[in-house]
Amino acid sequence: MNHTEAELQRLKDEVSQMWKLVLSQLEKAKQAFLSGDVEQAQEVAGREKRVDAYELRIDSDCENYIALYSPVAVDLRLVLSLIKISITLERIGDFAESIARHVVDENGRTMDALLLDDLQLEKMFDTLINMLSDCFVALESENTKISGRIISKDYEVDKLYYSSLDVLTAYLQDNPSSIRSGLRTMLIIRKLERIGDHCRNIVEEIVFYVDAKVLKHGWKKKPEGTIISHSNS
Repeated sequence: MNHTEAELQRLKDEVSQMWKLVLSQLEKAKQAFLSGDVEQAQEVAGREKRVDAYELRIDSDCENYIALYSPVAVDLRLVLSLIKISITLERIGDFAESIARHVVDENGRTMDALLLDDLQLEKMFDTLINMLSDCFVALESENTKISGRIISKDYEVDKLYYSSLDVLTAYLQDNPSSIRSGLRTMLIIRKLERIGDHCRNIVEEIVFYVDAKVLKHGWKKKPEGTIISHSNS
């Protein structure tokens, strides 16, 4: 392995470390939210600065690599993808922290157990965690064959999102005294849906790096989340 390859591997290793941290943040945010564990939520909030530090360091290191080595072709695509992936991971980390702070602000108060089941938030969390894990595997293995499977999970998240809004609307109509907590819950559900979008963005970057294909804007949906068409151009 020459010096250039060693530097590229170091960049990938930094992103991998950040990825594992963000995945842990999301898993802990899920546990804190579903159980009302304030201590665990505070742990998630406290580790957010580490996520931010990774993003800043990776961005700087990638810029330095481009300046020093003037990469082309696949090496350039890799570095550009790593920059965008680290930015996206930082945003997912922000959402995990926001969910955790919700638990802290509510002092561990959880929603009605039956409503929680009807909203299927645990399933939404699990789907997102699987998406983020699969994206990590795709980058590590440089295997884009699983990209379709990952993106299909984003459609599952969208369906859960729209379904949960219907459930929450019906619940608040019957329980108007819970409107404040319901609105806060709606914001959490929206954050989960956005995490799915960010995971899809990561997949697009991996496909760009490995296959030199641009998928951005190729996956189209109707407003309610139904697939219209997709293009690999």
